[in-house]
Amino acid sequence: MSQLTIRSLAELLQLEGQELGVSPYHTITQEQINAFAAATLDFQWIHTDPERARVESPFQTTIAHGYLTVSLLPHFWSQLVAFEGLKMQVNYEIESLRFNQPVKVGSQVRLRAKLQSVKDLRGVAKARIEVALEILDNKKPAFTGVATFLYHF
Repeated sequence: MSQLTIRSLAELLQLEGQELGVSPYHTITQEQINAFAAATLDFQWIHTDPERARVESPFQTTIAHGYLTVSLLPHFWSQLVAFEGLKMQVNYEIESLRFNQPVKVGSQVRLRAKLQSVKDLRGVAKARIEVALEILDNKKPAFTGVATFLYHF
């Protein structure tokens, strides 16, 4: 899959309403889950104790923190879209974020993104992107929502 390059607010506006693509898959590892737990101080056993999870969890393995999966948005987004001539990008908001399915350790996930709308705020683009984190071989996405970014060209 080739990365989309956007060079201006005008180019971004032309993409309004279009699906922008699907990122490559990324495998969620126990090491990544443990590092996220250490960074956020969230050591709940369903994330960090594989043996206990195997025995006591309905998933029979550890699962990624929901916020870990959301934190991958910038990584996946940068695989889909490159901006040239951009002064700054700011995370603005996430709306209607819904965790639909747990992401088990070892799962492969990818981002599907559609540019819902773009508003020109006096030269700053306010872009609303419909996002879904898909899990390989699973009908339900891990999460869905609308991420809004501000782009200063």
